[in-house]
Amino acid sequence: MLKTRIITALILAPIAIGGIFFLPAFGFSLFTGAIIALGAWEWANMSGIEGQGGRVSYAVGVAILMALISQLNVPAVGVLSLAFAWWVVCFGLVSRYPRGSDSWGSTPIRALMGLFVLLPAWVGLNHLRTGVFEFGALTNSLLVILYIFLMVWVADIGAYFAGRAFGKAKLAPRVSPGKSWAGVWGGLVAVGVLALVASYIASASLHETLLLLVASLFTGFVSVLGDLLESMLKRFRGIKDSSQLLPGHGGIMDRIDSLTAAIPIFALIITLLGWLSAASVSV
Repeated sequence: MLKTRIITALILAPIAIGGIFFLPAFGFSLFTGAIIALGAWEWANMSGIEGQGGRVSYAVGVAILMALISQLNVPAVGVLSLAFAWWVVCFGLVSRYPRGSDSWGSTPIRALMGLFVLLPAWVGLNHLRTGVFEFGALTNSLLVILYIFLMVWVADIGAYFAGRAFGKAKLAPRVSPGKSWAGVWGGLVAVGVLALVASYIASASLHETLLLLVASLFTGFVSVLGDLLESMLKRFRGIKDSSQLLPGHGGIMDRIDSLTAAIPIFALIITLLGWLSAASVSV
């Protein structure tokens, strides 16, 4: 299994890096849209849509909605604000599970939930890609995308080691038994260190540094909800992985669940702070 995971990672890493950091805006939109569409195909299964025809139709529907958002010049801030409200709702859903599952357990509702997860992630990525960014001495918005990825990665690493060392109090045992509160705090400490290092590299002022620290810690906490929400749906559905698209890694959603929460939240915060220009998603 370890060998399979390594081989898959070595194949996917250059594709992901090239698609995210070296494509022009339109190519970036298509590349990220393809990833979201694959995630939608997996989400359809988590929603209870078992047939391939239904799963493909759901993915095509999500792709059409992304195209409409682009063509209609839907304001990114509006979509990202809706995502913020959605993740507040998710906090309640995850914290109560399995209570309350009768209100969202039907296939149509779970399919609708996927739209609130997937579409804002795509909007946030493209808003970051095309927006004008300024933080300290940095002006390259691609660095923000890299920073969000790093936030999620270091949070996972911090959570892993803190959870192994101190993880007695479980975070949400009925959703994801392996996660602990110690893991959450360990992940947030790692995110805080990353924010301080990034501020130093950017030659940011003390005020900017403090704002980035708060924004990063909040985003790091919300990213945990992205992971827990997918775990909750898989548990409800009775499946282990979102799919087997990535040998040794599960599915696309298993790799981007935290990012689907972190991307729109961080993009919204830095837009409201004035570090990223508000823009419509038009490519």
